[in-house]
Amino acid sequence: MNEPNAALPIVVIGAGPIGLAAASHLVERGLEPLVLEAGAGAGSAVREWSHVRLFSTWDEVIDPAAEKLLAPTGWQKPDGGTYPTGRDWVQRYLQPLADALGDAVRFGTRVTGVSRLGRDRVVDAERDRQPFTVRIRNADGTEERITARAVIDASGTWSTPGPLGGDGLPALGEHTSAARISYRVPDLRDDAQRARYAGRRTAVIGSGASAFTALALLAGLADDAPGTKAVWVLRRGLSGSTYGGGEADQLPARGALGLAAKAAVDDGHADAVTGFRAAAIEADGERLVIVAEDGRRLDPVDEVIVLTGFRPDLSFLAELRLGLDERLQAPVELAPLIDPNVHSCGTVYPHGAGELTHPEKDVYLVGMKSYGRAPTFLAMTGFEQVRSVAAALAGDHEAASRVELTLPETGVCGGSGLFDEPDTATAGGGSGCCATTPATLPIGAGAPAGSGGC
Repeated sequence: MNEPNAALPIVVIGAGPIGLAAASHLVERGLEPLVLEAGAGAGSAVREWSHVRLFSTWDEVIDPAAEKLLAPTGWQKPDGGTYPTGRDWVQRYLQPLADALGDAVRFGTRVTGVSRLGRDRVVDAERDRQPFTVRIRNADGTEERITARAVIDASGTWSTPGPLGGDGLPALGEHTSAARISYRVPDLRDDAQRARYAGRRTAVIGSGASAFTALALLAGLADDAPGTKAVWVLRRGLSGSTYGGGEADQLPARGALGLAAKAAVDDGHADAVTGFRAAAIEADGERLVIVAEDGRRLDPVDEVIVLTGFRPDLSFLAELRLGLDERLQAPVELAPLIDPNVHSCGTVYPHGAGELTHPEKDVYLVGMKSYGRAPTFLAMTGFEQVRSVAAALAGDHEAASRVELTLPETGVCGGSGLFDEPDTATAGGGSGCCATTPATLPIGAGAPAGSGGC
């Protein structure tokens, strides 16, 4: 334990599923968390996709330490074998958990910077003995500086979606066409969103589950609003694995979604355009034309939905010494375990504090943010991450060095098994067998015992 700063709280950035789980594990360890959340309530990012159903069951999206914390409050655990929507997750678990944590959670509090007290990232002298300073901006615009003994960043990646451009940069004209571009799965129960797409031609860019969801929703809308049409733009080609595992997928909800997207194409509600990497988007009267790097031009569309993954916002961590993989922007020890250029299988390898450490002592990126640009994150992975991190911060290095990870069979792999999170346009994909059994392994030991090859 960092003795000079032991009395200070541990700041957790973000009151989402993993941030609140982190706080629960810290409380269980007798440590003081302070959760800082920019939104007005728990799970503010989840609230933005509240209409989407998770692939994982309730049993897989409730953290064990959080469940223990909730038990004395009279909280009723939902049926573990059913699939919650984002709204369910917030209302029946995340907000009650934040309420149980009480004053340890502050809402309307945006973190704008993290550093060491009196030390920018250049200074070595007594660096590890200085507390962290966390600069925040409150909802009323006032600023504060909080000191902390450690920082756990669980702020996720939702606020920084990937762009239209196939080279990772916004396509030319993407910013000027922003009024006609969305980076979210539409909620067609909302009258305004329904009117936006009804009877119109919409380009859907992306090859993951979010794209599947959008295609299925637009196909359903076509039944009520003739003329509704989708153009599905893929950066890679169609293959046997494009639609996921279908009936063979061990995550049934994900398999059904892939089949619904396939039906949208087969029934003529969506046209697939493959090998198309967008370079520019141009106005054509009231419509938009997407232009590929190879010069191909799509027929004009009315709207564009870009679902090309997410990336971490590292701007407020600029004064910290982070060790990040140059490609994935994930911790360097974790990146090889999750690199989608190498792993076509969605196997989640055991990892914890050891793989999440940085040159800056007592700083941890956890949850989806720890995966950088990799798309294969599972909620249970995040719960194990923060269990290990809390153990490390409590000085229990034996507990921190193992991960007790029970994974669902993910069937055909690729993409997230947590919720409708888009795949990224990387190499890999394809089918695989990812059978798993419950396992307790040393961190970094590789795939769980009994896992299939891919």
